[in-house]
Amino acid sequence: MDRTRGISVTGVIMVIVATFSLPLGAAVATELFSIGGAWGVAAVRLALASLMLLVLVRPAFWRFSGAAWRDIILFGISIAGLNGFFYAAIDRIPLGVTVAIEFVGPLALAVILSTNRRDLIWIGAAGIGLVVLGVESTTGAASFDIIGVLFAALAGASWAFYILFSSRVGQHLPGLQGLPVATLVAALVLLPIDFTGLVELSLTPEIYWIALVMALLSSVIPTSLELAALRRLPRHTFSILLSLEPVFAALIGWVALDQTFGALRALAIVLIIGATVGMTATAARLSTEVVEQHEARNHE
Repeated sequence: MDRTRGISVTGVIMVIVATFSLPLGAAVATELFSIGGAWGVAAVRLALASLMLLVLVRPAFWRFSGAAWRDIILFGISIAGLNGFFYAAIDRIPLGVTVAIEFVGPLALAVILSTNRRDLIWIGAAGIGLVVLGVESTTGAASFDIIGVLFAALAGASWAFYILFSSRVGQHLPGLQGLPVATLVAALVLLPIDFTGLVELSLTPEIYWIALVMALLSSVIPTSLELAALRRLPRHTFSILLSLEPVFAALIGWVALDQTFGALRALAIVLIIGATVGMTATAARLSTEVVEQHEARNHE
């Protein structure tokens, strides 16, 4: 059981590296936006990642059932939305803000699926964080715009669907069998959106290595580390550590992309991270209480 599994230092390091790798890959991706646009770069990233995953996993797709294919396609569409809207967002608003807003998607999903009314407190805290971001947008943040916020929110919604369909694909197929095919579907979904950008990227061979680094940092490395960490850590510990991503995103945006942020933006990010940690900790405590009650009943 998760509650009996010890905290692995190796697992913690894996999650920290993964949560640092993702925003670092996003920062690398912004270097290509001027050539291929956000949507074109997202399509290239997914295409490269799918090729790497197809080689590494070698899925037996000819054995997939019709139900598996249906969920893989829906999973792929959610991956396309998650990546496309995320890149479109960081093209308009700071990286740390985008990641913080994106986290509201899975948080809202957790609250919807929860039977504990106290969880409304956490979505309320996240909502306050979003309001604070809105207040900041009226106080002179030149890099902040409502369309970017909308894209980030859509990325968060796509992330929620990603979680749902990832679970459904996992019920049909073992291991990572469905992920390479779903990632390929996602790339195909995004290809027509900015075909001109794709052509520009393909005609600029000097940026190929940047695209490769982007795909490794954004997909292959974090996915591999997260899956390995899940085998070593309790799920609630894993989820809390994932909340470091907005912090790393804000720091990387500040250092690598010169995206400064003031007290209001920092407060908003802290509120959203706090909501995620609070929701995860509450769920873990309730799960532990249920297990302990069940075990006590068995020993009566």
